[in-house]
Amino acid sequence: MSNIRIVLIEDHNLTRMGIKVAFKEQPGMELVGEAANGMSGVSLLETHLPDVAVVDIGLPDIDGIEVVKRFRASQANNDATSKTKILMLTMHDSEEAVMAAFAAGADSYCMKQTELDDLMTAIRETETGNSWIDPAIASVVLRQMRQSPVAANTVDATVSISALEPEYTQVIETYPLTERELEILELIVEGCSNAEIADRSYITVGTVKTHVRNILNKLGVDDRTKAAVRALRAGLVS
Repeated sequence: MSNIRIVLIEDHNLTRMGIKVAFKEQPGMELVGEAANGMSGVSLLETHLPDVAVVDIGLPDIDGIEVVKRFRASQANNDATSKTKILMLTMHDSEEAVMAAFAAGADSYCMKQTELDDLMTAIRETETGNSWIDPAIASVVLRQMRQSPVAANTVDATVSISALEPEYTQVIETYPLTERELEILELIVEGCSNAEIADRSYITVGTVKTHVRNILNKLGVDDRTKAAVRALRAGLVS
């Protein structure tokens, strides 16, 4: 099995060095290029066409969102067949930053505060085509969708998180969720624990666990974060 080819675009030297060391310790990952500013990052992406690009939003010349826009535009203009996935790495969790990143063509969004093991998981998930969204970010996106439901559904298709994708529609049609399961799924997306769900739904924690297990099985995922991401992408919460 071939390595995941990665380009890292990060201006903070210590952060970039720490992530590079983590890559070296991870089997199946290969850092093919690094850049400390946006313009160099765009050139690297166009040259290497990596499997995954880890892009910091706060770059010194052009920001990470602009990097993603320019790279996606160059792909479109050159009819590139690259399937490069973009994982945004940032300190920002504002709605504006999050939604702008996805609108630009990002596939995943990870906070810098996350553990390195989780970052490596996020990269692997992103490379396979699954959006990885920090749990804190999932609640931000849900809040934005609630405030602007029409706008969320009319954003360009690159904002995959708010698109009702056929593959997910088929899953839900085959394994429909009950009204109670949808209620609990919404609480999962909000970041509630099993105890909090039990308290808000007036049911026992044991019953919550049963519902969560059924939800994960029906959505075809193995943890709550993936369930939240799939719920958002499938339009199950609004």
